[in-house]
Amino acid sequence: MVDVALRPTSMWGRFVSWTRHWKVREALWGYLFLLPNILGFLAFNLFPLLFAIGMSFTRWDLISEPTFVGLGNYEKLFLEDESFRIAVKNTLVFTVMSVPAGTIISLILANILNQKIRGTTFYRTAYFLPVVSSSIAVALVWAWVFNPDFGLVNELLSTFGLPRLKWLASSTWALPAIVIVSVWRGIGPSTVIFVAGLQGIPEELYDAAKIDGANARQLFRHITIPMLSPTTFFVIVVSIIGSFQVFDLVFMMTQGGPGRATLVLVYYIYQHAFRWFGMGYAASIAFVLFIVIFVLTLIQLRLSGRWVHY
Repeated sequence: MVDVALRPTSMWGRFVSWTRHWKVREALWGYLFLLPNILGFLAFNLFPLLFAIGMSFTRWDLISEPTFVGLGNYEKLFLEDESFRIAVKNTLVFTVMSVPAGTIISLILANILNQKIRGTTFYRTAYFLPVVSSSIAVALVWAWVFNPDFGLVNELLSTFGLPRLKWLASSTWALPAIVIVSVWRGIGPSTVIFVAGLQGIPEELYDAAKIDGANARQLFRHITIPMLSPTTFFVIVVSIIGSFQVFDLVFMMTQGGPGRATLVLVYYIYQHAFRWFGMGYAASIAFVLFIVIFVLTLIQLRLSGRWVHY
C-alpha cells in the first residue's frame, strides 16, 4: 500500500516531482540561460514594434495626449504626401544602385584577397576600417572629397579632361555621391564574408576542373559562382535591408537635399518624428518601411530556390 503522505499533494510538490526527471531539468536550465535574451527581445524589439504600430493610428506630438485617428495617417501617406513618394523613389534608386555595385566589388576584392599574396591580412584590415570608423568622420571627409571647388574627385576629373561636377549641391549627382560613399563603406563586411565563403569551397573541385582543361573564367563561372551562391544570397539580403535603412550619410552630408534629391525613407521618418514632432505619422511611415523590407525578404527567400545551391 502506497503511503499517502509521500504523494505530492500541493502544486509545488507536483512541480518538484516533475522536475526530478533529467530531461526536464535540462530543459529548464536551457530556458533559464535563454531568459536574459528573451527578456531583451521582448523589451527592446517586440514591445517597441507593437507600440509603434499602435502609435501609427494616432496623432501625437509628445506633449499632448495621443489622439486616435484610425487610418488617417495611412490615407494621408498614400493619397496626399508627395514627399513620401519621392522618399520611396529615392530609396529604391539608392538600393538599385548600391546593392549590385557593392556586391560585385566585394566579390572581386574577395577573389583577390583569397589568392596567396603577401600582406593579405593588412589588406583585409584596410578594407574593413571604414566599417569601424565614425559615421560623422566618414561623412565630413567625403564632403570635402566631393567639394565642387577644391575636392579631390573634381581634381581627378579635371586631370582627365572631364567637367567638374557640383556633386552634393546638384540634384542630379547628390544621390550617386551618397551611393559611392555607402558602397565604399560597406564593402568591408561583404568582402570578409565572401572570403570566408571562398575558403569553404573544396580545392578538389578546382583541381578536377583543371585536369579537364578548364580555364580561369570557366572555373569562376561553373564552380566559384554556384558554390558561393549561399554566401551571395546572404550578402544581397543583408545589403538590401541596409540600403532601405540608410540615414547617417544623408543626415550628415545633404540633409535630404538639395531640394528633396536625397530624401530617403528613414530620414523622412526622422524629420516627422524629431523635427516636426509628428510621432504618429512617423510611426506609420516606419511601419510601411517594415512591411516593404519584410515582403522583399520573403520574395528573395522564395526566389532563392532557383539559383542558390547548397
